[in-house]
Amino acid sequence: MRITRWLRGFAPVAGVLLLASCGLQSGSSVPLPVGPGSIVAVPALDGVAVTVGSKDFTEANILGYLIEFALTAAGANVRDLTNIQGSNSLRDAQLHGQVDIAYDYTGTGWINYLGNETPEPDEVRQFELVRDADRAEHDMVWAAMAPMNNTYALVASRRTAEETGVRTLSDYAALIAKDPAAAATCVGTEFNVRQDGYPGMARKYGIDVGAVRKQIVQDALVYQATADAEQCRFGSVAATDGRIPALDLVLLDDDRGFFPKYNAALVMHGPFADAHPEVVSIMAPISARLTNEVITELNRQVDIGGREPADVARDWMVAEGLVTAG
Repeated sequence: MRITRWLRGFAPVAGVLLLASCGLQSGSSVPLPVGPGSIVAVPALDGVAVTVGSKDFTEANILGYLIEFALTAAGANVRDLTNIQGSNSLRDAQLHGQVDIAYDYTGTGWINYLGNETPEPDEVRQFELVRDADRAEHDMVWAAMAPMNNTYALVASRRTAEETGVRTLSDYAALIAKDPAAAATCVGTEFNVRQDGYPGMARKYGIDVGAVRKQIVQDALVYQATADAEQCRFGSVAATDGRIPALDLVLLDDDRGFFPKYNAALVMHGPFADAHPEVVSIMAPISARLTNEVITELNRQVDIGGREPADVARDWMVAEGLVTAG
């Protein structure tokens, strides 16, 4: 049986978007492709109530909608709590059982949630460390890690990179030491204070934070401001953001390997994960397709193309043969 009914629209209810026109035709399993020419049947989630969350930026919203479409197609009754402001707010909602499932990032889990200072350079090992520690300490389940790695990074416009010769973070640190005004930097609010952000990067590269000409702006404003190279010549970004190639920004090489790996993975509240192990079977083939190239293009369609994250997520799912419209 192919999926023939899926998420069609949203209706605002008390400030929260709730899914409408959900469900699938009668049947006991949902077939999902897991590779070329292969189909696996996994148990449906008929009538299971699921609350899906996400953080409040483009990529996180797209990832949240991918979960919603997949689980809705599997028969779940999905409540949409995407676009929660900030990592800590999403985390608190999951710890308290208010959100059952979301995509989050392994580096965030290891450093911000679990309080570690040193990241693991191997992405698979980093995932395993987060998975094991978070389950033991907080009863949170990590699963279905994607190949995409949305690490933090600094960028410059191509013109700035060519004029200054800055191609690495060591070059950037040297420019600050030589001419702080030439290294004016826009940073997002979280990046400015997180230990896996500017403070930790400054320690690793010997940057005098007192000398930095730094402006704190909303994350979404960093990209254009850096491309214009007037307000700032360098900026903090997420490495898979679609505005990086669209605005011809140049990623500076993290030549001392400071930034952790930020592979996206499913995170579930323990009781929900234990009650519904089939969720991982449904989501694993979706996660497996989420490369840096794929998610950067999906981000670009929203941030440059002006499309809605839900539409981008839906169309990609259809194009990949993960759901069929009907």
